[in-house]
Amino acid sequence: MMNPFKALGDMNAMRKQAMAIQQALEGEEFEVVVGNVHIVITGNQNVKVVEVDGVLNEDIRRAINDAIKKSQQAAAGKLAELSKNFQQ
Repeated sequence: MMNPFKALGDMNAMRKQAMAIQQALEGEEFEVVVGNVHIVITGNQNVKVVEVDGVLNEDIRRAINDAIKKSQQAAAGKLAELSKNFQQ
């Protein structure tokens, strides 16, 4: 029989590991230049800079960040569903 308290402890440990990884990634930045497009993104998928022809474009940056956030929320929802099924 599975010990529910052990499962909670395991989930708590995984959550702590995920938070540590997220914090480490926040400090990373990745820069890409393709043609006349320059993008800087953090390791936690936050777009910091979008330049086209040397001109910053805040609308594109915000749109990309919004799309990434929606994608992450959908993934989190799917993971929550899976973890519910796992706990049963």
